[in-house]
Amino acid sequence: MTREEYIEKYKGIAIAHMEYYGIPASITMAQGILESANGNSQLSRTSNNHFGIKCHSNWQGNTFHKDDDKKNECFRAYDSPEESFEDHALFLKKKRYADLFDLDIRDYEGWAKGLKQAGYATNPKYPQLLIDLIEKYSLQDLDNMENEKNEPAIAQNK
Repeated sequence: MTREEYIEKYKGIAIAHMEYYGIPASITMAQGILESANGNSQLSRTSNNHFGIKCHSNWQGNTFHKDDDKKNECFRAYDSPEESFEDHALFLKKKRYADLFDLDIRDYEGWAKGLKQAGYATNPKYPQLLIDLIEKYSLQDLDNMENEKNEPAIAQNK
């Protein structure tokens, strides 16, 4: 899948999550692009994990193991990409990311830097990688859009 195809396919979910959870659509899309290699990474293809979210101690769902920062690390596995997007939103609603929600929804630079500060990624260049993707593909425009669908593209179990 190309980057443009990925954006087109998942932007509706990102916008719905912005409206429902308060997470900038630009950030959701940039993280999805980066973490899943436009949906082409092994993790996204085999376990529908588009955000590189690891299992952690409280994860009760399916898992997928692969080498990352450490050998044979446990990653969350999902039945669909949509489940991954939903879990990503819920993951960011944890206390460690609470300060991000004090930022303006259109402050993608603040969000990118805040994600790194809160420990989302180990790569020191993570904020700039997100910012570069947002600006190159004008993803910040998504932060000003309303969802084109009547129903939010989030899991039905809400």
